[in-house]
This record gives sequence, C-alpha cells and structure tokens, in this order.
Amino acid sequence: MLKTLDRYIIRQFLGTFFLLLVLIMAIAVVFDISEKTGDFAKSHATTREIVVDYYVNFILYYANFFSGLFIFLAVLLFTSRLAGRSEVIAMLSGGVSFNRFVRPYMIAATFLAAISLYLNVFLLPGANRTRLAFEKAHIWNPYRVEGNDLLREVAPGVIVYMHGMDMPTLTATRMSVARWENGELRSKLEADHAIYDTVSGKWRFVDWRIRTIPVPVGGVLTNPHEVLSKGHELDTLLPLRPSDIGQRLAIAGAMDREELADFITAEKMRGSSTVAFYEVERDQRTAAPFATFVFTLIGVGVASRKTRGGTGVHLVLGVILILIYIFLGKLSTVAATNAGINAFVAVWAPNLIFALIAAWIYWKAPK
Repeated sequence: MLKTLDRYIIRQFLGTFFLLLVLIMAIAVVFDISEKTGDFAKSHATTREIVVDYYVNFILYYANFFSGLFIFLAVLLFTSRLAGRSEVIAMLSGGVSFNRFVRPYMIAATFLAAISLYLNVFLLPGANRTRLAFEKAHIWNPYRVEGNDLLREVAPGVIVYMHGMDMPTLTATRMSVARWENGELRSKLEADHAIYDTVSGKWRFVDWRIRTIPVPVGGVLTNPHEVLSKGHELDTLLPLRPSDIGQRLAIAGAMDREELADFITAEKMRGSSTVAFYEVERDQRTAAPFATFVFTLIGVGVASRKTRGGTGVHLVLGVILILIYIFLGKLSTVAATNAGINAFVAVWAPNLIFALIAAWIYWKAPK
C-alpha cells in the first residue's frame, strides 16, 4: 500500500512531468503551425483533418519521442526543490533510507515506462500511419528520394545499383545491373543514366556498356577473354519501379511488430541498403521505455544532493548528461546504419552505458 511519502513524491513527479509535457508540446505545435501554414493553405485538407489526423497524432508521436527528456527534467526540477528546502535531509534524518526514498520514483517511472511501451508497440504504429498519410497527401514533396547510392537485389543474383534518382524525370544516374551465378559475376550492364518508361515498364539505358565474363564449359574455360559491348540506347525489363526507390524511411514507424519483422525480412532478401534503419526502429521501441528508469535514477541521484547553486547547478549537470546521451545515441545509430554494427547493440549501448553511470551516481548519493 502506498504511504503518504509515496503519494507525495509520485504526485510531484507525475504533475511536473505532465506540466512540462503540455507546455513543450504546445510550443512545438505553435512552431509547426507557423512552419506549415503555407502547406495547409495550398492543400485541400479540412480543419478536422489538420487537427485530428495530423496534430493529435503529431502530439502523440513527439510527446512519446521526447518523454525521456521530459522525465529527466521533471525529476531534476522537483527533486532539486525538495533538496533546496532541506526536505530530503529531513527524510533521511527521520529514518527514511535512501532506497525507501527512491521507491516512489521507480513506481512512477514504471507507470510512465509502461505507457511508453504501449504507445511504441500498439498505439503509435496506427497513429503514425494516419499522420504520415496526411503528410504524404498534403505536405511531402512527392519527388524527393531519401538517400543516395541505392542498392537492390531485384531477383536472385540480380543486383541493381544507382547513385541517385530524379523522380520528376524518372531518371537514375550511374545505374548498373550485375548478374551473379554461384557467387561469381557473369555480366554487368552500366550506364551514366537510365530512364524509366511508365508505358512499357522498362528501363532505357543511355550510352550503355556491358561486360560479359565467360563461363567455363565442363570446368574448362574455352575463351578466357571478357566481352565488352557498347551502344547508345538499350531497353531492359527489371522488376524495379521508381516508386520502390522513393519509399520513405519514416514508414517504419507506421508498421506494427509483425509488419515490421516481415518488412525487414523482405528488405534483406532484396539486398536493400536501408535494412539497418528499420532494425534500429524495431529495437528502439523497447529500448526507449527502459531509458525511463535510467533517467529517473540519475535525476534522483544528482538532484537529491543539496548544493550552493541549487536547481541551476542540477539543471546544468542534467543538460550536459542529456547532451552526452543524445550524442551517444546518434553515434551508435550512425554506426548501425553506416558501419555495419549490430542494430540491437547500437540501440542498447547508450542505455547500458548510462545505466552504469546511474548505478555509480546512486551509490554516491547522500545516504
């Protein structure tokens, strides 16, 4: 059963958290409206679609995305006030152990982590699907493609590469089609650019060249010389459309667990270069709620110590820790998407590092 101390701390914790959440999200909505006013004016979206389909889901997404930061600031602010009024010292002097003092914090953190996990796993995929559909219809540039150096396995042993894609003209630059058999390259078609024909569904390679590698017959290579062919235009049918290339990475957030798992499997089979982005999205859905406990423990350990600078010192130290966490998170994500680091390791590494920091701060906290 919750005691008076538990109810007091939980009420202060959750009250400060939701107050910060409302204030910051209100500011975010105002800034977003000012930025997208032109897009809304040009679109045919109704007021209901803007408010319900976009901004309600916008608030859900970003409130959950920044919930770790709000939780950390909430713990710092109200715990620092307790320490500044010597309430923490009074509790500890009155026989309340530090472990007992931290217990209501962890109860509140468990409640917030459960909400975050529910949002990530069950509610947000549908909310993101509605929000992204609105953005696609009224805000996005339909001609934008995310990323360069696109790589796809469009059929077994057929690898398509292109440096970039210009969607208005459906023109790929520096495109190549490599055909492999038994782990060996058999032919490679290259062109400075290729144009997709929407009528025939074929790619027209301009100023093309094909390098054909001879195949041994009966284990004997009768012709050791490669064959190089060139030409001006060549039509080639490939199971690849520009719409497949222009798919936004943000769609990962609109998939539930099963859809995302199936999508990752399909992208691996196609040899997609963006698989790591989707694996990071999958693992972040469980890693982010866990960060709630880490931030809570660090916040309590830092702010419960009474200092001459009071709340200001605690906030400065808290902001420094948050910046380090964000930097580590970004660094690990880049390592997963560009350096081949395992996505699970990359996503959980900042949490584990800060969990060790939290344990050290907790051990050093005033008892």
